[in-house]
Amino acid sequence: MRVVLIISTLFIFACTNEPKQKTETVSKLKVKIEVPTFNADSAYSYIQKQVNFGPRVISSKAWKNCAIWLEKKFKNYTQNVIVQEAPIRTYDGKNHTLKNIIASFSPEKNNRIALFAHWDSRHIADHDTKNQNRPILGANDGGSGVGVLMELARNFSIKNPKIGIDIILFDAEDYGQPENSKFPFMQDSWCLGSQYWSANLHKPNYYARYGILLDMVGGKDATFRHEKISASYGYNVLQKVWRKANKLGYGNYFIFEDANEILDDHYYVNTITGIPTIDIIEYDPATKTNFNKYWHTHKDDMDNIDKNTLNAVGQTLLEVIYNE
Repeated sequence: MRVVLIISTLFIFACTNEPKQKTETVSKLKVKIEVPTFNADSAYSYIQKQVNFGPRVISSKAWKNCAIWLEKKFKNYTQNVIVQEAPIRTYDGKNHTLKNIIASFSPEKNNRIALFAHWDSRHIADHDTKNQNRPILGANDGGSGVGVLMELARNFSIKNPKIGIDIILFDAEDYGQPENSKFPFMQDSWCLGSQYWSANLHKPNYYARYGILLDMVGGKDATFRHEKISASYGYNVLQKVWRKANKLGYGNYFIFEDANEILDDHYYVNTITGIPTIDIIEYDPATKTNFNKYWHTHKDDMDNIDKNTLNAVGQTLLEVIYNE
């Protein structure tokens, strides 16, 4: 456990018959904030379990089995678990039923934070040089965000934060239309789960103070920058998280530099719900896409996951949340 002590100084004035007051200074323990220690091994095992199912492409057997496991696992940590289902049609003309998986902690509290990730994986390897029509495992792109949030859920079940938390796993984020597609152009073909949730909130009048989206948070030596949409809608949240990370010694991961706009689930959360939401997503200036070098390839497997990166992200979030 990480323990932060805040000491307050109280001034007590003793009234006497003497012309001058005596001032006595007393130091008293006011607040004790205990922040759990993030277990990167546990988060890693949650990612491994997802990958073991295979590519979690909507409507596939691996997707169905993983959904069952995610729901059951979250129910070990909270009784407040919802699977939000909705019919969708993807750019290739196929019909599916998406599943957004939502786990809530202290649902009675109005003071809330939303934590997001997508749990599906890409149905094609459109940035690979071979087997491009086969689905990818998505260990980092999909699996890593879910793994970190599941480890946070385990901690919340042991020690509740002072605020309410909603963990929301979006489906069908990665079923977007590829470049040079043979199908007619489909507007907003990406992030179907977040689009649906944002327009059909799981709870009437639901609102959170802010949201944090995790996407590709497990790559070795990953760096996270101030993505443009995040900075535009959630600047104060961005600063809060980056400052906390740097204070904890994770400044080599959380870089105070601007990055290009990235279309991700947070775009729809921001523009539809109005919840100021940031995206913690790997940004690599050295690659053509600016994403992880194994993005949308078959090499996005467990070799693409680094426990040090998971720890930097997970511990930062624990410190932010338990200090609210």
